[in-house]
Amino acid sequence: MPHASAGSLKIALAQLNPVVGDLAGNSAKLRKARAEAAGARADLVVYPELFITGYPPEDLVRKPAFAAAARAALEALAPETGDGGPGVIVGTLWAEDGKLYNSIALLDGGRIEAVRHKVDLPNYGVFDEKRVFDAGPLPGPVGFRRVRIGVPICEDIWQDEVCECLQETGSELLISPNGSPFDWPKPDQRTNVAVARVTETGLPLIYLNQVGGQDELVFDGASFVLNGDAVLAAQLPAWEERVGVVEMRRANGTWRCEPAARAVLEEKEAAAYHACMLGLRDYVNKNGFPGVVMGLSGGVDSALVAALAVDALGPDRVHCVMLPYRYTSSVSLSDAAQCAKTLGVKYDVVPIAPAVEGFLAMLGKMFAGRAPDVTEENVQSRARGTALMAISNKFGSMLMTTGNKSEMSVGYATLYGDMNGGFNPIKDLYKTEVYRLARWRNGEVPKGGMGRCGVVIPENILVRPPTAELRENQTDQDSLPPYEVLDDILACLVEREMPLKDIVARGHAAETVTKVERLLYLAEYKRRQAAPGVKISARNFGRDRRYPITNRFREELGAAAPAAARRATPAGEGPGTLRPRADSGEFS
Repeated sequence: MPHASAGSLKIALAQLNPVVGDLAGNSAKLRKARAEAAGARADLVVYPELFITGYPPEDLVRKPAFAAAARAALEALAPETGDGGPGVIVGTLWAEDGKLYNSIALLDGGRIEAVRHKVDLPNYGVFDEKRVFDAGPLPGPVGFRRVRIGVPICEDIWQDEVCECLQETGSELLISPNGSPFDWPKPDQRTNVAVARVTETGLPLIYLNQVGGQDELVFDGASFVLNGDAVLAAQLPAWEERVGVVEMRRANGTWRCEPAARAVLEEKEAAAYHACMLGLRDYVNKNGFPGVVMGLSGGVDSALVAALAVDALGPDRVHCVMLPYRYTSSVSLSDAAQCAKTLGVKYDVVPIAPAVEGFLAMLGKMFAGRAPDVTEENVQSRARGTALMAISNKFGSMLMTTGNKSEMSVGYATLYGDMNGGFNPIKDLYKTEVYRLARWRNGEVPKGGMGRCGVVIPENILVRPPTAELRENQTDQDSLPPYEVLDDILACLVEREMPLKDIVARGHAAETVTKVERLLYLAEYKRRQAAPGVKISARNFGRDRRYPITNRFREELGAAAPAAARRATPAGEGPGTLRPRADSGEFS
């Protein structure tokens, strides 16, 4: 086996998919990857951040029994490194002197040789580490077989202090174990951060990231190695587990990575589709569901979710149900049937008229003298939701919900109706993005996908005007701006927190901007009750954007805005007044 003292160090990057809380399972994955690395004559195997516990463990770390079990798992692994095989750098929870650390441990020669703690604990967006961990001191390198290795943990490379300290205290190369969740801007941000640290320190950097879904978060892997001149020397693929071995060589006192495979990473719609697919797959499988059930309406949202489910789980684990009522068009019926046939899933048609008419008859005396309104529309949605929940309960499949980010932003969804479900893979996709991903899937097959090639979403679904079909001749644009307009306004409000006047300056009508902002605020109570779903954007609902439900603030557009747009919010407005008229999203 090549030895570091000879100027060569083979390092295996174990880009793996842990399960939070599965200490035995994660330890088994570690052993398997170490055996694979030994077969490749690696000297050292590196695992992601908090790999022993799974990441992020959130408040599990506060449970003394969990911390003790994590320590016991680590101590059981250490003696196994006395076999002459590779050493191990692995992320783990470390409890000491009444403090809890996000740490790495170096295991070699049958012992825990060194422990280092994360210094910079992120406390923004999806991260909440300052609440559960203690920050460690600035670290020095760990000594591994005569090589001094700096191990900045994830966020520690996003500022210069930790890497600068490691370089000044004698580190010869940097290895950064990460639990870095995916969002659309993240890959470029990671590269820029890594290049900055390499440029400042002159040291090569091995960036090792985990892969897989954990609740709303999905981790893309995409681990890489930069040499000290910031040139990319190795790139692991995204979205899949991989143990990649790189060889570091020392010449003239400097370590460099020998040229290795450089995978091409998915971008834009391809990256988002893979994220949604992997997030759904892991949520279903890690929670032990035999499959999924969903309503297939003949619209683009449910069609995309069905395609994602087939790619994630295989057609045999997907059950689609059409639940028509008197307003369901023949076109919707035929489009849904064709979509189900193309995807190869189990498909049933369950008319909801008996349930709807039963509810309306039951309430008829109380509702006498009142004209039909959104109440009757919501009864339809809730009848569908109840039927789907019954199917889920009876057969054990997880119910998926299919609403997009545009609808959830403005409350165009029905509580206890179409919002019923355990998980939503497109929750963080705006409607225009749903269309883009659907068209991408019709032209491509995702890596690791279990669905067929070719068109899986009928073209007619992609060209029909979107509609909830809760009344005659209804379309979404009866009560919503065109989705191209709505989504641009929402992206400005949600992702960028732009002032209203700047959004109007982009060419949007002031009345439309203020209406959308108002609906965004008022729908917060629905979003609090929505199913979890894959995070795709830089700012999703729930983990990133958390607004109060009771909230009277409304931004003023100023004197230049039309009078209708400047109208002050009535003093009585709150979560119980001046809402959208309907759970289905009608404006007041």
